[in-house]
Amino acid sequence: MNYKDTLLMPKTDFEMRGNLPKKEPKYVERWQENDMYNKVIQQNEGKDSFVFHDGPPYANGNMHMGHMLNKVIKDVICRYKNMNGFYTPYIPGWDTHGLPIENAIQKLGVNRKEMPTAKFREKCDAYAHEQVNKQMEQLIRMGTFADYKHPYLTLQHEFEARQIEVFAKMAMDGLIFKGLKPVYWSPSSESALAEAEVEYHDIKSPTIFVKFQVKDGKGFLDNDVNFVIWTTTPWTIPANLAICLNASYNYALVETEKGKLIVLDTLVDELMAKFEITDYKVVNHYKGSELEYITCQHPLYDRESLVILGDHVTADSGTGCVHTAPGFGADDFFVGQKYNLPAYCNVDEHGCMMEDCGEWLAGQYVDDANKTVTMKLDEIGALLKLEFITHSYPHDWRTKKPIIFRATDQWFCSLDKIRDKLLSEIDNVNWLNEWGHIRIYNMIRDRGDWCISRQRTWGVPIPIFYCEDGTPIIEQEVFDHISELFREHGSNVWFERDEKDLLPEGYTNEHSPNGIFKKEKDIMDVWFDSGSSHTGVMVERGFNYPVDLYFEGSDQYRGWFNSSLIIGVAAHGKAPYKTVLSHGFVLDGKGNKMSKSLGNTVDPIKLVNQYGADIVRLWATSVAYQQDVRISNEIMKQVAEGYRKIRNTMRFVLGNLNDFKASDLVEIKDLPGVDQYMLAKLNELMKAYDEAYANYDFATANQEILNYFTNTLSSFYMDFTKDILYIEDANSPRRRQVQTVLYHHAKTMMKLLSTVLVFTAEELHDHFHCDENKAESIFLEPKYELFDIENEEEVLAYFSKFMEVRKDVLKSMEGLRNEKLIKSNMETKVTLSLKDEYKDIANLKDDLKQLFIVAKVELVDDTTLEEYETSYIKVEKFNGVQCPRCWNYFDEDEMNGELCSRCASVAHRVAE
Repeated sequence: MNYKDTLLMPKTDFEMRGNLPKKEPKYVERWQENDMYNKVIQQNEGKDSFVFHDGPPYANGNMHMGHMLNKVIKDVICRYKNMNGFYTPYIPGWDTHGLPIENAIQKLGVNRKEMPTAKFREKCDAYAHEQVNKQMEQLIRMGTFADYKHPYLTLQHEFEARQIEVFAKMAMDGLIFKGLKPVYWSPSSESALAEAEVEYHDIKSPTIFVKFQVKDGKGFLDNDVNFVIWTTTPWTIPANLAICLNASYNYALVETEKGKLIVLDTLVDELMAKFEITDYKVVNHYKGSELEYITCQHPLYDRESLVILGDHVTADSGTGCVHTAPGFGADDFFVGQKYNLPAYCNVDEHGCMMEDCGEWLAGQYVDDANKTVTMKLDEIGALLKLEFITHSYPHDWRTKKPIIFRATDQWFCSLDKIRDKLLSEIDNVNWLNEWGHIRIYNMIRDRGDWCISRQRTWGVPIPIFYCEDGTPIIEQEVFDHISELFREHGSNVWFERDEKDLLPEGYTNEHSPNGIFKKEKDIMDVWFDSGSSHTGVMVERGFNYPVDLYFEGSDQYRGWFNSSLIIGVAAHGKAPYKTVLSHGFVLDGKGNKMSKSLGNTVDPIKLVNQYGADIVRLWATSVAYQQDVRISNEIMKQVAEGYRKIRNTMRFVLGNLNDFKASDLVEIKDLPGVDQYMLAKLNELMKAYDEAYANYDFATANQEILNYFTNTLSSFYMDFTKDILYIEDANSPRRRQVQTVLYHHAKTMMKLLSTVLVFTAEELHDHFHCDENKAESIFLEPKYELFDIENEEEVLAYFSKFMEVRKDVLKSMEGLRNEKLIKSNMETKVTLSLKDEYKDIANLKDDLKQLFIVAKVELVDDTTLEEYETSYIKVEKFNGVQCPRCWNYFDEDEMNGELCSRCASVAHRVAE
């Protein structure tokens, strides 16, 4: 007889190799065909809801690793909430307006200036839809469940209509105004920018120190005295209207070979060294306040520069005399207002100097003007010093090119009226990243007026008409009419129709006696689009306001979290979110920021094709995502190794259930202690998993599962129960008991894994043949439940003690193996003397041989044996006979022929 043929070896079609890149697309197709997303959420209709609002990625290009980290975690959150019985719809969104799409269209050969605006916008619309569809396919391939049949796009008619309603509410409440102020201006984008669209990079800039000669010293200074200013933007010198001092500082009048100079007294020696002046003398001191209203001659033009006072002047750099051009800086503008100085701007929208700068400068780009202005100042003897410094400078976050401050007429959202309410609402929100609370609080506290107008084409138009005298029309009736038009036709109607066809029929206004009106040409900042999504999507579709959770990258404290808060409080009087969570950036394996120029970008689609989406999902939920995270091939290989452990363990479980049905289940109360212990440990795992998910700590949940698979299920229970599952009769009570434990593990583990390893969990469910009443999908199965185990705490305590004894027994055998006296622990005889607190482990004496997987265990009372934490132990090679069927060792009198008694009995019945 071939004894191998009498063994009950595992049988399953669940493959050892995942082969995920090949299998996963078939599951995607199945879920799409069966409308699985809707089936999942429909299970919980009418129950308590958990409403998550998706922040919209920009619809341009492929999804990158940051997107995938973000979208996988969102998917996991929503799956878990649905599994817990909450009605948790997931409406995916896309940000579809803005400059990148305009640029993309123009790169395709379309010149927006040579076609009607409405036609150009139609091309933008079509392109945006193409990009959304492409990104949507990539997200679906990643195994995410969402309402992809009804996503939200910021270009949708109903979204735009709601955006106009929000704008109207803010305008009618006096929060929207038009004004001339210096704003971030991007010459490369030809548009104003909001703070959230600005990022800082180091650049090398010229720094010049320039003499402004006194014209009227007001009795304090002679006309041969010079104020010394400094600037890192020489191109702004032609727009200089003032020199600002600090009223409380002391200024020195210094006689030098290069003239009489006024500088801050604490900087005299440092500046003289910089100017290479060795022979100098301080001849007088003045308080800044004494020098107010002195006038100087502009070195380049026939106009005066007024000496003024401002608190923004510091003593830590420069000269203490601040060059002031109100048209090109916020501080300059505000201090200039106090002195009725105009916001003079002599740079056009392209960043080029205008005609009133003079023929020698007009038409030059600001960077080129730096050199020209500096040379001109040197030529006339006004330049004291030129040097270059490297400093942080604002850049357009889209074009990555430097920006300027430039005074222009723009539309603004005023925060002053609602700032206290905003700060109060911030304190009421649950910020899961504690530093996030501080960060956004400080941002809102210090934020100036929000510039919401953009000089672009592709976006939601600012719904303002101007009367003949320039008065803007801010009336509810007009706003309502525009909103209705947008809901019916979309915002392109603004560019397709004349003013008279956009205004309500028969509309008149006292400021337009001739009935002539002019519509605004600017569009809204795209942050106003996405910032109103709580209304344009969630309120529009009937969900409660505020929603339960916003989750995005850490850059959104200045972006989407910020704009959503401002608009939400302005429109609804309350923050749009109850809880906010954020994640960090994805870096390469060395911790460097990814960039195409460095060649260190990681393509998520390539990873999916190489490893499978489940491995990428496992990575995304195994990293400390609230900080910056890393990804590389080495990291992915480690993740894949963990996945293989999970897969192979579950394969063993399914393989040993091939002849088991739910009708074979043994009641928990009838299971032996070690089996009840395993279910109690499984209870502990479920509790730890739920606690981790409650804290959005997916890495801990994953690690708990992996540790359980490795340390409890695989290396302990599955190891010793092979002697039962393979060897016993198919229907033996003990075998059915073990299979009962494995059955419960299979059902529970599939559900625990189903939030992250979505494809693998569904594959496991497909190969789980024990339950004739199983659901169509693992995602439609009910949530795992804790097992009712009598005296559970006592069972856990007792077997925890046993595991300590087992640890000592395993440790005691290491020497025999190291000395090659045994090939495996199965050859070992263990003589065991338990210490007093472990004496009750002797109750397992009939099972210890099997539990320890050794040849023989002999219990004694002998403290002369080698001492361990729990017991005194002696190990030696057992001199006995090995059964060729079960491979266990026995004394000769335990054998029945060449087989042990158990195997002889089983083999005899098999032979019959």
